[in-house]
Amino acid sequence: MQKEFNDTGLCVSDRHYMVDTVNKIKKIIELMDKGKYFTINRPRQFGKTTTLSRLENQLNKREDYLAVSLSFEDIDTDTYQSQERFIGVFLDMLITECEYLGAEELVSLIEDHREKIVGIPELSRFITRLVRTVSPEKAFVLLIDEMDKCANNQLFLDFLGMLRKKYLRRNEGKDDTFQSVILAGVRDVKTLKAKIRPDDERKYNSPWNIAADFTVDLNFNPDEIGTMLREYAREKDIEPDISLIAGKLHYYTAGYPYLVSKLCKFIDEKIVPSREDKNWSAGDVDEAFRMIADEAYTTTLFDSLTKNLENNRKLYDLISRIAISGASFPFTITNPVISLGHLHGIIVPSEQGRCRIHNRIFEQRIYAHIMSELLQTGYHEVNGFSGPEFYTDEGLDIRLILQRFQVFMKEHYSEKDAKFLEREGRLLFLSYLRPIINGRGFDFKEPNVSQERRMDIVITYKNKRYVIELKIWHGPRYHQKGLEQLSRYLDTYSLKEGWLLIYDFNKNKEYKQEEIVFEDKKIFAVWV
Repeated sequence: MQKEFNDTGLCVSDRHYMVDTVNKIKKIIELMDKGKYFTINRPRQFGKTTTLSRLENQLNKREDYLAVSLSFEDIDTDTYQSQERFIGVFLDMLITECEYLGAEELVSLIEDHREKIVGIPELSRFITRLVRTVSPEKAFVLLIDEMDKCANNQLFLDFLGMLRKKYLRRNEGKDDTFQSVILAGVRDVKTLKAKIRPDDERKYNSPWNIAADFTVDLNFNPDEIGTMLREYAREKDIEPDISLIAGKLHYYTAGYPYLVSKLCKFIDEKIVPSREDKNWSAGDVDEAFRMIADEAYTTTLFDSLTKNLENNRKLYDLISRIAISGASFPFTITNPVISLGHLHGIIVPSEQGRCRIHNRIFEQRIYAHIMSELLQTGYHEVNGFSGPEFYTDEGLDIRLILQRFQVFMKEHYSEKDAKFLEREGRLLFLSYLRPIINGRGFDFKEPNVSQERRMDIVITYKNKRYVIELKIWHGPRYHQKGLEQLSRYLDTYSLKEGWLLIYDFNKNKEYKQEEIVFEDKKIFAVWV
């Protein structure tokens, strides 16, 4: 069977090109060797199911482990209305997995006792017997996937509470139970609460507060992405610059597993087939980014992304301020809005401990979604600046774009107060720029998540790149620092020319333009 890059469901090594995650699996097994119970909570399409599958396969190749993996995805709501019915379904799943693993002794044991197991206490005693049948030759571990569907169900919480009690008694030497239990889903089960008494809404107890912190990074790093590209290159008999391409894929995706595979799938199936040279290039990754950022293209992941924003106005406003306005906030996980954004994989902490959008693809999709809404409301008047004078045979006339924007700001917003302009200035420029770029090229934002509130806009048009830095005027010293930052950023694209749009909120400001030679760069600056 010919392999492909997979963007749906479980990845299988003999059917799909896959990243080598052996080091991640090794770290997870180290937790299990210590008898830890934990949760792998990651956003949608983050490789959780594939990780569990690889973990199960790796453990069951060993003589000292028996790993049983169950998915709670197909357990319907009615099943949770009865302990006996839930336990029956749970035991049926155990039988199916044990049959697959050839553990016939366990299958017989479950079938012989299942009629007697009608409640949680009976299930607890049976798990002890089941584990003792496996021990001491093997450590028995339980992996449960897709637990989100049942996370708010009281019976499921009672089930977790039983496993918690057995874990604590095992550590006291009073019981035998699973060596390790892993729960996988979007939510962190440690945060779930079970009522102590049904009539008391205020008293809660977590049924999974025994869980160890799971700190294994499931994002793919460039070296890991390179392992997948090398496998592909060998099969296709090509010699691309794997280090360069892997770095470029990571640049756009920040290692989000689904997005890495999706960009590779675009290159393999849509970009490379149209030409004779089948070697991949960095430009192919740029083109794949343009395809996935296309507003007419969508996936279930992007649908989920926008749904999560639309369903929580506070989250929408926070993400809008970060992605559009360049606002900077400390990454405080106890803040419920930041925690929700992190839960859905939208927000992650930067190296400076500030909130940032997880990856450039999400950032571009969010930007397009929010701008689309804004352009239908208060910013429609910014449209209408897509005249032919902005385009030349060589590319875009960025100088003219900035000059026209300066005139626009002077005519329409010179009387606005500084607070309004500081809040809306970047948005006005993005609104102004959008109809000029739309349909001819693409642009993406590079917000700097430090206190400087700098934003870089990178425009691609006719295979050329243009970098515009947006800054707030804080005086000559900070202006010099901004030139240094822009120069370094231009170096990342091997560019010698850049543009600077400076927002000056002083009452006596001057609408001026300046040609600047800084180091080996030519920079055109405009004040608004």
